[in-house]
Amino acid sequence: MHAVLISGGNVIDGTGSQPQPNTDVLIEGDRIVAVGKNLVVEKSSEREVRRVDATGLTVMPGLIDAHTHITLGEPRTNDELFLHRDPATAAILAAYNVRKVLRAGVTSMFDVDGIFNIGPALRDSIKAGVVEGPTMKSGSYALMTAVGGTAGKLIPDSGTAGYAEVVRNKEETVLAVRRQVKDGADCIKIHVTGSIPTRSGEIQVWTREELKVVCDTAHDLGVRVTAHCRGDKATLDSVMAGVDIIWHASFLGDASLEAIIDKKVPVGPVFTFLANLSEFGHKAGATSSAKSIFAGELENTGAKLRQAYDAGVKLLCGSESGFSMTPYGHWHAREMEVFVKHLGMTPLQAITCGTKDNAVALDEDGETGCIAAGYRADVLVLDGDPSKDISLLGDKSLFRHLFCRGKNIDLSPIEPRAMLRGEQSSGWSDVALTRELAYSK
Repeated sequence: MHAVLISGGNVIDGTGSQPQPNTDVLIEGDRIVAVGKNLVVEKSSEREVRRVDATGLTVMPGLIDAHTHITLGEPRTNDELFLHRDPATAAILAAYNVRKVLRAGVTSMFDVDGIFNIGPALRDSIKAGVVEGPTMKSGSYALMTAVGGTAGKLIPDSGTAGYAEVVRNKEETVLAVRRQVKDGADCIKIHVTGSIPTRSGEIQVWTREELKVVCDTAHDLGVRVTAHCRGDKATLDSVMAGVDIIWHASFLGDASLEAIIDKKVPVGPVFTFLANLSEFGHKAGATSSAKSIFAGELENTGAKLRQAYDAGVKLLCGSESGFSMTPYGHWHAREMEVFVKHLGMTPLQAITCGTKDNAVALDEDGETGCIAAGYRADVLVLDGDPSKDISLLGDKSLFRHLFCRGKNIDLSPIEPRAMLRGEQSSGWSDVALTRELAYSK
């Protein structure tokens, strides 16, 4: 068995404790077996020891991303996502992109939903060593009603399209949940709210009774349920129906906040997409209408979620990676920055959210996310102190070593690629060429 001794680093263990200076971490196989000062490890015929000098560096758990969409391929529009993807090329592209996620310091990820049920196959390919990537848990299609999700009329009245599977009654709901479990889904995701062209914002498109059917069916099969909720009542109904993780929890009211606190349901606000859109969207050509959809959500929801956090609710860190505003390999640490800036957390508290607490999203609490004996050897070594400046975790140039499941990861950047044929939509123009525009000065 191979062993690695990471010596003399400043260890941030992921629990929120203060960094431990001049501390060693011993890895054997895929496990951390010892943490302490001046560890002595003897080489033997059965064990080859590699030594990594981490003096002056930070040693911490690998990052966990609790909310990704690895199969979407960074679409700029719903049109691209729903009409410009096919199963074969989407799968190949996902295998390419998941390596970017790993090199961003992410050693575990939760892919909440995706297209063509590629996620579970990619998860198994990583586990089997066919594809290089973080340890992965995966959902399948997101369950929706005919009212839709976040793609308006691109969501069909039945069947599947893009990342959506539409169910029309209790019988179809039960069948869909059972089939997704049979097809390998680690969780069932429900789009409790959705947007339609004739209404502003997102509206609730599931009843509490319908949500309970999903939860009861999935739980009977030992599978958890997560829910996309951009609305106060949607969050309340989801919690009361038995949902295990709430995404977004937008515009929380007092009743839904009380329910989350009472049942200690973890919440992943996934603020990264909103923060990127509001702060940097203009640099990427985002429209004002796109920005207005999420206007005020970060501040309004952040204050309520801080109350939940203070009451013992785990807040999960997810990047929403998979869209043009959140490309793979760039924003996986951004949520921790948002927690510090907008929720008033300390960097160490935010790191705990992005490591130890995030393991809950993967149903691996106690398995990964900490630098402690018995935990999986998911370890990031970087130059700088993120307990003082959380933004350092977003700078890949500072990474010196990364171990995922005990394996040393090559941190060399992934070679850039060209666009696949038909991957992006293109138009004749940005605006209509009117006579007035043509002859204007």
